[in-house]
Amino acid sequence: MNYCVIIPARYQSSRLPGKPLIDLCGLPMVVRTYQQCIKACPPEKVYVATDDKRIREVCESNNIQVIMTSSDCLTGTDRIAECAKYIDADVFINVQGDEPLFNPNDLKLLISSVEEYPGEVLNGYCEISDENLFRSSSIPKVVFRPDGRLLFMSRSPIPSNKEQGFQKAWRQVCVYAFPREALKDFSSVSKKTNLESIEDIEILRFSELGWEVRMLELSSDSIAVDTPEDIQRVEAAIFDRGLKIN
Repeated sequence: MNYCVIIPARYQSSRLPGKPLIDLCGLPMVVRTYQQCIKACPPEKVYVATDDKRIREVCESNNIQVIMTSSDCLTGTDRIAECAKYIDADVFINVQGDEPLFNPNDLKLLISSVEEYPGEVLNGYCEISDENLFRSSSIPKVVFRPDGRLLFMSRSPIPSNKEQGFQKAWRQVCVYAFPREALKDFSSVSKKTNLESIEDIEILRFSELGWEVRMLELSSDSIAVDTPEDIQRVEAAIFDRGLKIN
């Protein structure tokens, strides 16, 4: 299967402006994310997609392929869809730019699953062991069928019981694989779909447009950077995992 890996990186962020360029133990976050990706696949298959020249300059200085995209993209996946105009690939793998601790083995698993489930939208998940993550509105929670197909994803704490207790739950791991045709459908709408807009979770747009989303169990190593507190968590993990630069 002819695939590519694209890291969408947007400078503007309501909670963390300039997020892709935040320094994490001596390296910009987007560079750390890229370095994790090329542990799993050849560098020539990996691109950063951005609309900001500051991000482009940092990427170019680190020999990272960059595609400049529109500043009007509704989501990172819309940015990936724009890249599909310029890259000859059958499948587009999206690794979020705010995943500097992304596990390369998870990317290897996703690439192999592209062959196993041709023509399907794929997304990752892992089990939640911390109730604080279960309650956090910045963490999308996932419920799915026994065969792995997505039922729903929400920032609310799901699944829960009558007492709104935490028993067992799963969270999204922000890596995706999109067939070209699915991306074409995704980008054909001019605004976010209803559930996507309410939850602010772009994968829901595929479900609302009629695409099945298959969830793949991945590691729990990833720590998405959404808040200043997340930066501290990531830097501590970088030291713990021996990923700091010399």
